[in-house]
Amino acid sequence: MTVPGHLQRPGTTKVLDRPGDGRVVRRTVLPGGLRVISEQAPGTRSASVGLWVGVGSRDERPNLAGAAHYLEHVLFKGTRTRSATRIAEEIDAVGGELNAFTSKEHTCYYAHVVDSDLALAVDLVCDVVFDAVIAESDVDTERRVILEEIAMRDDDPEDLLHEAFIGALLGSHVLGRSVLGTSDSIREMRASSLRGFHRRRYALSHMVLAVAGNITHAEVLRLVRRRLTDRLTGAATPAAPRQGRANPRGRDGLVLRTDDSEQAHLMLGVPALTRHDDRRFALGVLNAALGGGVSSRLFQEIRERRGLAYQVYSSLASYSDTGHLSVYAGTQPDQLGQVATVVREVLDDVAVGGLTEAELLRAKGQLRGALLLGSEDTSARMSRIGKSELNYADYLSLEQTQARFDAVTGEDVALLAKELLAGTRSLSAAVVGPYEHRDELPQEVREVTA
Repeated sequence: MTVPGHLQRPGTTKVLDRPGDGRVVRRTVLPGGLRVISEQAPGTRSASVGLWVGVGSRDERPNLAGAAHYLEHVLFKGTRTRSATRIAEEIDAVGGELNAFTSKEHTCYYAHVVDSDLALAVDLVCDVVFDAVIAESDVDTERRVILEEIAMRDDDPEDLLHEAFIGALLGSHVLGRSVLGTSDSIREMRASSLRGFHRRRYALSHMVLAVAGNITHAEVLRLVRRRLTDRLTGAATPAAPRQGRANPRGRDGLVLRTDDSEQAHLMLGVPALTRHDDRRFALGVLNAALGGGVSSRLFQEIRERRGLAYQVYSSLASYSDTGHLSVYAGTQPDQLGQVATVVREVLDDVAVGGLTEAELLRAKGQLRGALLLGSEDTSARMSRIGKSELNYADYLSLEQTQARFDAVTGEDVALLAKELLAGTRSLSAAVVGPYEHRDELPQEVREVTA
């Protein structure tokens, strides 16, 4: 059992994994609380660097909705030593990638380069995150870009559906808000607000620097210390409190977004487990069997046997204090009621009878293959170790993770399915399609959320 990252003494290094194929995973905690985790993979020719910040849209006050994502954009607009153009030119000159993304609970700034360009990748990522100017003119320029991003989201029925579903499930809770914010909140955002958000939330102790590829941990540490020398001082700063507990507030179990589309898009779901719940491995097996592949129950029932949809799947989301299991299907408007009925029947069947032995084995095999295939490139390895350290302050090897899935029994899944999917529980649902009012929706859709 490894010492969790937040309990490891600053200035120390721990070996977290040495599987015997030349790979080594190490973690060092630096002064100030920055955790550096690396996976040395000698057989590759690339290096991936990710600076993970434990800050996302749930950490925003209502008047700053969208600030975490807005800040992510603006940090690339220029630093004390580089213009936005120079940043772009330097990464293009080595054929690399430099980008970022924001989620509900974290933000990641990452670079993917040839291994010989590791120093540049570390320097660029650190420059963007720590030394950005956040000028008023850049905030104004990026405001237009984000408003276009919101418009693009609203033009994509699946993206719009997902936002509507989260609202149906969590109501007015901060997790129910869009990562992008609203058009109004973005128009009102000011550079001073983003600077304050950056200053309050971007503390070293809230960050993990993850690196994977043909690298050595010693080289990574040398580059980080050289780049952040003036910042690597003092004790770790306690994390600021997150906004709210994830209990639904003002939940509306059915949300409609009118859209003049050829299809009706439906998402149904229920609250599920937090990411810290040990039953998450059983939930992964349940999700794979329900709608994780072409042999899943939902795919077979809705597409293969009845031809009601081209695309149908289930998915999971997990946060520090809640989660959800959801089902998506896109269908012709006159078939929407039938699709909703079949989804409810499939969920009820699994809640009552669990999975068959064949389904259990297929689901485990699917998860095993996805886990191993997903670790083939250095970007995926960096993401895996970075998210694990940020979310759990711990490390599970591929073999340990696979063993946790393999240990899931049919009874484990049956008990969890009964708890989450029992027919007495109403589903939350969202629909995007050519309907003006909710009373125009098929009765079957309204009944599953009653």
